[in-house]
Formats: sequence, structure tokens, C-alpha cells
Amino acid sequence: MVHRKTVAVIGGGVSGLAAAKAFDERGHRVIGFERSHDFGGVWELSRSYPDVQTQSPKDLYRFTDHPMPADFPEWPKGPQVHAYLHGYAAKHRLGRLFQLNTSITAMDRRTDGKPGWTLTIEEAGRTRQQDFDFVAVCTGQFSEKNVISHPGQDAFIARGGQVMHSSDYTDPTLARGKRVVVLGGSKSATDIAVNAAKNGAAQVTMVYRENVWRVPYFVGGINFKHLLYMRAQEMQFNSWGRSPAQKTMAALTKPLVWANFRGLETLLKLQLGLKKWDMVPDTPIEKAASCSLPIVTPGLFESFRDGSVKPVRGTIDRYEGDDAVLSTGDRVGCDIVVLAVGWKLGVPFLNSDARAKLIEPDGQYRVYRLAVNPDLPDMGFVGFNSSFCTVLSAEMIANWLVRYADGQLARQPTAAEMNANIDAMLRWRRKERPAAQVYGGLCSAPFHFKHFDEVLEDVGARVRKKGNPLSETFRYPDASAYGQYLASAPQYMAQ
Repeated sequence: MVHRKTVAVIGGGVSGLAAAKAFDERGHRVIGFERSHDFGGVWELSRSYPDVQTQSPKDLYRFTDHPMPADFPEWPKGPQVHAYLHGYAAKHRLGRLFQLNTSITAMDRRTDGKPGWTLTIEEAGRTRQQDFDFVAVCTGQFSEKNVISHPGQDAFIARGGQVMHSSDYTDPTLARGKRVVVLGGSKSATDIAVNAAKNGAAQVTMVYRENVWRVPYFVGGINFKHLLYMRAQEMQFNSWGRSPAQKTMAALTKPLVWANFRGLETLLKLQLGLKKWDMVPDTPIEKAASCSLPIVTPGLFESFRDGSVKPVRGTIDRYEGDDAVLSTGDRVGCDIVVLAVGWKLGVPFLNSDARAKLIEPDGQYRVYRLAVNPDLPDMGFVGFNSSFCTVLSAEMIANWLVRYADGQLARQPTAAEMNANIDAMLRWRRKERPAAQVYGGLCSAPFHFKHFDEVLEDVGARVRKKGNPLSETFRYPDASAYGQYLASAPQYMAQ
């Protein structure tokens, strides 16, 4: 018999909603904590910059039982995603489980001798503590702003300049008539640079450190979901745990794989004009593909051509007067600097001893199935398995995690098995696929199918693939089908 647990879900974004539903529908008492006033995580409207939209098509960025509305565009805008998440929460009555405007400031092992953790909770200026049998950490990878500073910044601000994180660029009128410098080369950086130019900025300079492969929504006129999300494409990358037969096949097909990716690179160079802008990456695309692979912002290269956005490779060295002095020696006049430099990865409320068990000295995370650490019992992570289909990934691992917590996996791993697997995955990331070290190794892309296959086998799903081999091999992940696969696993309820 599975005994009912009191489960904390920390975070009310995509991952928190997935975890709350998974534990609630198994009969556990779920209490969710969201530090802001609303659900949505990065899609909560006060945290979204103008014109933000998904990098994944809507039929990939969805839960298994809740399609995006038919009238949504192929790549929904931020407010549409926010509304979609609210619709999912309403459908499953998840609002009753969450406490909003509530932060977790500390997390320590219980001192009463029982399994679980004690959370320190801050709400309305008051602090309290509460014990939980299990904790699902669902803060994901975009929780704490990565705010950096440069010499001379205080004087620059004192003169009237503004320096802000990309998530604080929520009003496009800020850019009107101003000289804007965007630091970074990610999707958020290019989105903001284009938005500032469209909204009347006097000058926009995008300062980025390195060239990376960028993929347009349509590659040669073909929606990229038909090119990059297939099992057939995934099999061309050097995944973990390959058998001798798979390695032999990879060696035999290496010339064809090489030709395939060189063809894709050539198409991207021609379509985007990468050589003209000195933006051709040094790393082959098959070695670089990971969660950090950005999608091209519509209008980006057009803005380079018409001069409304100027790309400069380098970084900010310091501020002098109202200039940003770059590492190239160039001086760029600026009124507003937007730091599109990402987010800090971590679990700040976890005590230092626990963090030392979780994170290796080089920043890589020790997590089995990107979800649990055997030395940190009674807790797990949803949202650490980042991917190109993040919503589905969160739902899959949430269903895995509740079964793991209840001892109901068909392949319930021992601590020794988990540590052996973790060590093998760390070796693979460090030696065979360095790109997999991005975000502390917390990224399943571009190996969505392999990750999902492992999850489904672990939960004991009787059905794991489509009956049509061609559709299974040459189609992107079908969220509805994965809902059916999960339903084919043994079902149970906690008592």
C-alpha cells in the first residue's frame, strides 16, 4: 500500500503545475508555493519582455491532455502562453493547491526523525516553518536573475543611464528615442534588440560574446519541427549509453551524417547571410546542438541589413561618461543597457551541505534521470530536464517523480545504480559531448526521444511508441500520444 504524503511543490510555472497535478492525482496532499502573485513562471506577464514568444511550435509546447487553442499562432506570444497555463490550472483545479505571494527561504532535513524536509516559508512579512514528507523543486532554470555589473556603472546610472535585466524590459516605450545597448546573443537578446528598434530607439547595438548556430522558424521554407525533432535526426547525434551495435552503425553512417549537417549549415549560412555578418560559428552544428541553440527572432537579420540594429562581437569592459567601452576598444553611446545574460542556475534555499552533494565543483549537477539525487532523499526536481519541448518534458518527469517517491517505478533504482548512472552521464558530458554541459548538464535536448524512452520504461508503460514505424521515426514528439503511453503504465492511488 502507498501511504498518502504531504508534498511541497516549490514554483508555480510550467514545472510546478505539472508536478502539482501528478502528485495530486495520485492522492497525495499537495501544497504549492509560488513567490509571485500569479501562475506562469517566466510567462507571468510582469516578467515577460514585449513580443516574447515560444521557441517551440504550439503542438510541441503543450501538456498531453491540453492542446493549445486552435486559433493560437504556430508560435504563441507570451500572453497566450500565460492564458494557456491558466486554462490548464483551471481544468485540473490546481489553484486550490497553491499559496501565492509565498517564498521558500530555507530547506533542511526534518529534525523529528521522520523522512522529509522542513521548509522555512515567508508570506506577508511573516516567517513560519512546515514539515513535508516529500519536496518537488520546480523552480526550473529561470528563477534567479543573473545580474552583472561593470566598472563605472554607478556613475553611468547617476548621470541618468539605465541598466536592467532582460526580464525587466517590460515597457517598449522605454526605448523610444534612446540609445540602447543589448548585452548578449541569446533569443531574449535578439528579441529585445529587434523590439527596441521597432519601437523607435535612436540606436540599437547588440553586443555578443560568441557566434552560435541560430535556427530560423522555417529552414528553406520548411518548419524546423519537421527537420530537427525527429528520431531519425536525433540518432545522428552522439547520445549516451550507445551499444556496440549502435556505435558500429554510427561509424558506418558517419560520412552520411557529416554530409547531412554540412548541408544544413550551408543552408543556414545562405538563408541568414551569416558570412556577411561574420557570424559563422566555429563549432559544427551537430556538436553544438543543445538547449542553448537559439531560434532566430523574426526581423533580426533584416534589422542588421537596414542598420536599425548593429551587431558587435565582444562584451562591455566599462562605462565612461555615457559611453559603454567594449572589449574591442569601441565606444558605444548609450542611455539604456539591457543585460540579456540569462539566469543563475541553483537552488538557493537548499542548505550548503545539500548543495555540495547536488553540484560538482565544475558546476555539473548530480541527478539521476535529471530528477533526483540519491544522497538527497525525499526530494526531486521537475524542470531540470530542459528541452525543446519543455512542457511535455516537465509532465513526463513529474509522472516519473511521483512514482519514484512512492516506490512504484517498474525499474525502481537503488542508490548504487543511480550513482553509477550519474557518474556515467558525467563522463559522457565531459568527454564525449561537451555541449551537454550547458545549464549544469540539465538539458535533455537534442535527445528528447531517448530521454522519454527511459522515463516510459522506468514507469512500466506497456505502450511506448507509435505502431507506425515511419511516423515514429520521422515525426516530432506527439504530446497526445505520450499521454496515452503514460496511461498504459500501472495505475495506483495513495491511501
